[in-house]
Amino acid sequence: GFQSMQMLRWLCLLTLSLPLLFWVGHVITRDGPPPAARRKGLRGYTRISPGRMGQILDMNCSQCALVSSSGQMLGAGAGKEIDKIDCVIRMNNAPTEGFEKDVGSRTSVRVVSHTSVPLLVKNEQYYFQQSADTTYVFWGPERNMRQDGKGHIFNALLKMAKKYSNVRMYAVTKDKIEYCDGVFQNETGKNRMKTGAFLSTGFFTMILAIEMCDRIHVYGMIDDSYCSRANHSVVPYHYYEQNRINECKMYKVHEHSQRGGHRFITEKAIYAKWATHHRIEFKHPAWSL
Repeated sequence: GFQSMQMLRWLCLLTLSLPLLFWVGHVITRDGPPPAARRKGLRGYTRISPGRMGQILDMNCSQCALVSSSGQMLGAGAGKEIDKIDCVIRMNNAPTEGFEKDVGSRTSVRVVSHTSVPLLVKNEQYYFQQSADTTYVFWGPERNMRQDGKGHIFNALLKMAKKYSNVRMYAVTKDKIEYCDGVFQNETGKNRMKTGAFLSTGFFTMILAIEMCDRIHVYGMIDDSYCSRANHSVVPYHYYEQNRINECKMYKVHEHSQRGGHRFITEKAIYAKWATHHRIEFKHPAWSL
């Protein structure tokens, strides 16, 4: 019974969406996407650089630590463990300074939302001069990221790229963003635009990690039912902003907001599904998949 249900689910999934067929096709085979070693470059990420605009992101890692910005990281004491992993992925402006014991100190890749770009520019010396060995991946809507001179966030990034020419900066292409929207719709049956939601930086980061890493260790991410459990711990939404709204309140506000919210809880349910086909493990808190 269960087996034929699984088969049916797979068949439904497969017929749901032809454009995503390739991707879904290897998400639902037991072993996930081909090992990173067999892939040449990752499509959908282009270099932000005056002379090298066409370059694609060519990175693969056997082990990745994806470090969440959640307050769950406080007191996790995972820093040493995280720093031992080949590639460490962080999000937006999440700092390591002062939090090394919990979150580690190395950053291989930083995935940054268009809304966080001003925060990085404000502290440009730290992000673009001292962190020269970090690869940056920026995502945002076309209106902010267009490359015809009218994308104000893209323009700010191009300026940084000219000033710090050895920093590796990439933009998620418009096609790739549409593809991520498609993945969301395919997994939930909901149109992201129609439900008034924005994908979170975490969603883009998870997709990048699946493409780039053979194995993913996710730190500090809660599962989709965490907040509804009676004994859940109350932590700040970000580990580096102590006085802000707590994580579960933030998630609930977003999940039900009419316009412009992130569907954090829905996204977590998607990751749980992916984790049954990919080598993804969740720590601090651990998930029972």
